[in-house]
Amino acid sequence: MSDTAERRLSTWEFVKTLKERRVAVMLLLGMAAGLPFFLIFDTLSAWLRQEGLSLQAITAFSLATLSYSLKFVWAPVVDRVKIPVLEPLLGQRRSWMVLMQVIIIVGLWLIAGSDPEMNLTRVALLAVLVGFAGATQDIAIDAWRIEVVDKARYGVMAAAYQWGYRGAMITAGALPLFLAEAFSWNLSYAVMAAIMFVAIGAVLLAPRGGEVRVALLDDGLPKRPAPEAVEWVARLLLILSGALLAGSGLAANGALLAGVVNLLGASDAGAEAFRTAWEARPNGIFLQFGGVVAGLGLLALACVPVPGVVTRPGAYLRRSYGQPLGDFFQRFGMKFGLLIMALICLYRLSDFVLNLMNPFYIDLGFSLTQIAEVRKVYGVVASLAGITFGAWMVSRFGIIKSMVIGVFASPLSNLVFIWLAVSGPNMAVLYGAITIDNFATGVAGTALIVYMSSLTSAGFTATQYALFSSLYAIFGKITASQSGRIVEETARAAEVGGFNSGLRSWFSGLPQGSLAEGAATAGVSAPSLGAGYVTFFLYSVLIGIFAIGLAFIVAKRQPEIEARARPEAEPS
Repeated sequence: MSDTAERRLSTWEFVKTLKERRVAVMLLLGMAAGLPFFLIFDTLSAWLRQEGLSLQAITAFSLATLSYSLKFVWAPVVDRVKIPVLEPLLGQRRSWMVLMQVIIIVGLWLIAGSDPEMNLTRVALLAVLVGFAGATQDIAIDAWRIEVVDKARYGVMAAAYQWGYRGAMITAGALPLFLAEAFSWNLSYAVMAAIMFVAIGAVLLAPRGGEVRVALLDDGLPKRPAPEAVEWVARLLLILSGALLAGSGLAANGALLAGVVNLLGASDAGAEAFRTAWEARPNGIFLQFGGVVAGLGLLALACVPVPGVVTRPGAYLRRSYGQPLGDFFQRFGMKFGLLIMALICLYRLSDFVLNLMNPFYIDLGFSLTQIAEVRKVYGVVASLAGITFGAWMVSRFGIIKSMVIGVFASPLSNLVFIWLAVSGPNMAVLYGAITIDNFATGVAGTALIVYMSSLTSAGFTATQYALFSSLYAIFGKITASQSGRIVEETARAAEVGGFNSGLRSWFSGLPQGSLAEGAATAGVSAPSLGAGYVTFFLYSVLIGIFAIGLAFIVAKRQPEIEARARPEAEPS
C-alpha cells in the first residue's frame, strides 16, 4: 500500500490503459450494476403511478432496494461458496456475476409480463428478487475489480465503473420512459431485460482474475445433524433479525419492521404509529441508528460460539464474519485499524450532508427546468471529468497522496455554494458552482474507492470492501439527516440576533422574491434564511476539516501502518 512501492503510470501510460480489455469490461459491468438498481428504485415508480397506485404503495416498493444496504451480510458467501458447474468454468467472481445476471434478466422479463394493477404482489416479489440479485452482483463486481489488476490500475478501473454506472442511470431513467410512451411499459421492461445480456457478454470477455479463499471449517469437527439443524435455525433467525433491523435503519424505511410488530400482536394503528416514528424527519434518525447498532449486535451474536462447545455452524459463521475483520486488524493493528475506519467514515461527510440542494436551488428562485438542465445534464459531464481526473491522479501520484488530495476536494468545493447563495438566481454562478462541486465530488469519490480497495486482502475482498462501503454510508446518512434542521435553526438564530446575525447583511442585495418562500416556511426573513444556508455550508466545510486532519495523520503514519501489514502478492 506504499506510494513508494506502488508502480506509477505516466500520463501516456494512463491513456493507454483506457484501451485495455479489462477497462472496457469494467465499463459494461458498471452499467450492469446500475441498471437493476435504477429500474426498481426509480423507473418502476413511474409505471406504478400510471397504473393508479397510491404514493404510499409506491413508496413501499423502495424496500426492494433494501438489499443494497444489507449486502455486507451475505458478502462472505460470495467470497467463499463455489457455484457448481459455473465456478470451474468461469472462476469465483465471474460465476457469481453470471448467475446473478441471469436472475436479473429473468426477474425483469417476468416483471415485463406482469400487470401491476392485477397482480401487485407478484411485481413486488419480483422487484425484491431483482434487488437482491443486483446487490449480490455488486459484491462480485467490486471484488473482481480489485483482484484483476495491480494497484496502479485501481484508479482507472474505479473510473470505468463509475462511467458505466452513470450511463446506466441515464439509460434506465430515460429509455424505458420513451419506450413506455411509444409502446408500453411491458415492452419497455422486456427491452431492459434484453440489454442485461450485454453484461453476460462482458463477463465472458473478462479475465478470470486471481482468486484466494480461506477454509470454512476446522478439520475434524464432528458432524451432529440434528443439533446442528436446530443451531442453524437459531443462528439464521438472529442473522435475519439483525439484517432486518440494520437494513431498515440504513434505508430509513420502517414498513417491514411495522409488519413484524403487527405480527407480534400490535394493532394496525400501533404498527402504523411505529412506522411513522421510525421514518420521521429529523428525529427518526435516532431510532434508525439504534436499529443499525442493534442489528449489527445481533449479527455479531449469531457468530458467537456456544459456550464450552465448538460446533460446525458456530465455526462456519465465526470464520465467515470474524476472519475478514480479524485479518484487517491483524494487518493494521487495533490503533491504526480504528484510525483508518474513522477516516473512511469522515472522508465524504461534507458531500453527504448536502442532501437539501434541490430545496436550496428552489429557494433561491431557480425553476425546475433550470435545475434539471444544469444539475442533471451539465452536472453529469462535470462529474465524469472529475472521475477521470481522479483516476489519472491515482495512477500518477499513488494511492496515499491521491487520498490526501481528494479529502480537500469536497469541503473546499462546498464554499462555492456560499457564493451562489449571495448571488441569488444567477445562471452563470449556478453553472460555475455545479461545475466545481461535481468535479470535486468525482475526484474525492474516486480517491476513496481506490483507497478502500487498497485496504482489502486476498480471500476477503468481497466482504471487506462491502463492510468499508457500508461503514461510510451509515455515518453519512446519520449526519445528513440533520441538515434541514441546521439550516432552519441557524436561520432562526440569525433572526433574533444570534451568533450568525452578521451574515444577514450579505443578502441585502438579493432580487425580489429570492429566498422568500423558503423563509416564509421557516418563519424567518429572507436574509435570515440566507444566513442559515451560509452557516450550514460553513458547517459542511468544518466537518471536512476533521477528515483532512485524519488523512494527514494516516499519511504521516503510513510507514508504521505498512510495517504492521503483512506482505501481499500483487495480482498480475
